Amino acid sequence: MKLFDSHCHLDDRSFVKDIDQVIMHAGQAGVEKIMVVGITQKSCRLAVKLAENNPGIYASVGIHPHDVKDCTEEVLNDLKKLSQSKKVKAWGETGLDFNRMFSPRALQEKWFVRQIELARELGLPLIFHERDSQRRFGEILKTHLGSDAKGVVHCFSGNKKELFEYISMGLYIGITGIVTIESRGAELRKLVTEIPSDRLLIETDAPYLTPAPQKNQTRRNEPAFVKSVLMKIAEVRKEDPEELSFKIWENTHRVYGISEQ
Repeated sequence: MKLFDSHCHLDDRSFVKDIDQVIMHAGQAGVEKIMVVGITQKSCRLAVKLAENNPGIYASVGIHPHDVKDCTEEVLNDLKKLSQSKKVKAWGETGLDFNRMFSPRALQEKWFVRQIELARELGLPLIFHERDSQRRFGEILKTHLGSDAKGVVHCFSGNKKELFEYISMGLYIGITGIVTIESRGAELRKLVTEIPSDRLLIETDAPYLTPAPQKNQTRRNEPAFVKSVLMKIAEVRKEDPEELSFKIWENTHRVYGISEQ
């Protein structure tokens, strides 16, 4: 069983002291490849450095909706330069988050559209974040994404209508450890059965969203735990875990344009 954690934040400060061990644990758990996702100018630099120094690790660059209050064209130009690294395979995490409103709505929308434009210019797939955007996220995608663009809706937590809209746009769906949580993941487990097998990705979003059973032992999530996400999805979909892992492995390479070798 070969696993690909399609979204995590190994650049987070919680990994500073034991990053080598965390990467080793991932390999021991069958996690052969990892996408480290940038969210600020600083974290993007760290993500790219991690990717360039470790085989099997890749990076994305982008500005998270929480942080676009500090975004400028100069910042995006810097990320554009970083994206020239052979290990950068996506643009993001970008999108809308109207839940905590760490950045004003107008700025979130402005820089979301701008980052979609940049990703399309560079030919990079997009990694999307959406939370409580009151359908504005979907409206922007329909207007600006284009039918030929690739991307993944990371940490999907929407409803059935939104799920089918994303799928109809050709997007992939990232599922986190929430699917393993008894109460919080109940609705997600129902929707997981609706995702076409060629659009499904697994992720940890580490160090956040630790899945069960690991959440009972540690607060910090890590890429090794993505296997728990895979096993719960296989159980819910009534599929063989090894066969499902192979499909998801293929999906992740396809959306990020990474060779399976």
